[in-house]
Amino acid sequence: MKITAIHLYATHFPLHTPFIVSYHTYDYMPSIIVKVETDEGITGYGETVADEHVTGETWEGAFYTLKNTLAPAVLGKKPLEIEKIHDIMNKAVYGAPAAKAAIDIACFDILGKKLKQPVYQLIGGRYHDEFPITHVLSIAEPDYMAEEAATRVDQGYRSFKMKVGNDVKKDVERIKAVRARVGEDIAIRVDVNQGWTNSATTLTALRALQEVNLDWLEQPILADDINGMAFIRSKTDIPLMIDEGLKGPREMREIIEKQAADKVNIKLMKCGGIYPAVKLAHQAEMAGFECQVGSMVESSIGSAAGFHVAFSKKVITSVELTGPLKFSKDVGNLHYDVPFIRLTEHPGLGVEVDEKTLTELTVFEATVC
Repeated sequence: MKITAIHLYATHFPLHTPFIVSYHTYDYMPSIIVKVETDEGITGYGETVADEHVTGETWEGAFYTLKNTLAPAVLGKKPLEIEKIHDIMNKAVYGAPAAKAAIDIACFDILGKKLKQPVYQLIGGRYHDEFPITHVLSIAEPDYMAEEAATRVDQGYRSFKMKVGNDVKKDVERIKAVRARVGEDIAIRVDVNQGWTNSATTLTALRALQEVNLDWLEQPILADDINGMAFIRSKTDIPLMIDEGLKGPREMREIIEKQAADKVNIKLMKCGGIYPAVKLAHQAEMAGFECQVGSMVESSIGSAAGFHVAFSKKVITSVELTGPLKFSKDVGNLHYDVPFIRLTEHPGLGVEVDEKTLTELTVFEATVC
C-alpha cells in the first residue's frame, strides 16, 4: 500500500462561546484537516491544530509546511510503516510537531482500517473502559465561572479544569469562588497556561490556595523554565502538572531528571502524533509519573486520536479532549456519553467524516499528488 494523494483543508470550527485562555481569546478554532488516499482505496484522516504559543506553528504556517514539505516527502511512501514515516518527516523539517501529527494520525487511521481494528488495539490494546470528561471553564469573572460550574455539576460533571493566568489576584478569587460554589466533592484542576510567569508569583498564589483542595496546578510558569517547575514542586504539596514544557523525549528526560512535575500532559499536537505520544507515555511510566492526554481543542478527528492513546495505556489516568463539545459544527461523529467518553470498536479512528460539512468549514485547500 502506498500514499497516492494528500488533501489539505484549512478550516475554522465555530464555537458555542469564545474560548479564553491566558494568552488568547478564540472566537473560532483554526484547524487543518488532512485526508490521505492510498492505492488500495483506503482513506485516512488526520488533523493539525497549530498554536504559535505552544508549538511555535501558526495555522497558515502549518498548512504550507504540510503542502510544500511534509506531504511531498511522504507521497508514494507506505503509510503502514509508521516509524519510517516519522523518520522521513523529521529529516524533511525540524520541529513542526502539529503538522507532523496530522500525517501520523491519518496513517494510523489507514492502518486500523486495513487491519479492521480500532487504533487502540494497535498500540497496546484497550486498558480503560471509559474516562470521565472534565469540563473546561474559560477565563471570566469569578461569579460567572462559579455559576457555570454549578450548572455543569447539575448536568453530571464531577471535575473542572479552570483556565486562569491573566491576573494572579483575580485568579485566586476565581478558584475560591468555584470551590465555594461546587463544594468539596468536585475535582478542580487549575491551568495557568504559563500566565503566572515565574516561581515567586506562583508560590504567592499557592499560599493563598493552600486550603482550596486542588487536584493539581498546571503549567503556572513559562514553558522552558523546567528548573522553575522543579523549584515550585519542592515548595508545595499541591500536585504540579507540566504541559507546555513537555514537547518530546528530550524535555521528558529533563523533567524526569529534575523531578519537575508530579504529572505530565501529553498532547499529540505538541509531540507529533500518536506514535510519539505512546513513546512519551512509556518514558513517564518508567519514571513513575502519571499522564494525561490533553487537548488543543481539536475536532472529532484529533480528539479521537488522543482518546485511542489514552484508552490503551494504564499510566494515562485522565483526559481533557473536549473540543467537539465546544463546537457548534464538527466534521466528525465522535460520540460522548456526557460526562463520560467510551470508544467504539470501529476500525481506525472510528470517526466518520462529513465531507459536506468539511467543505462548508474550509477556508482554503490544496492537494498534493
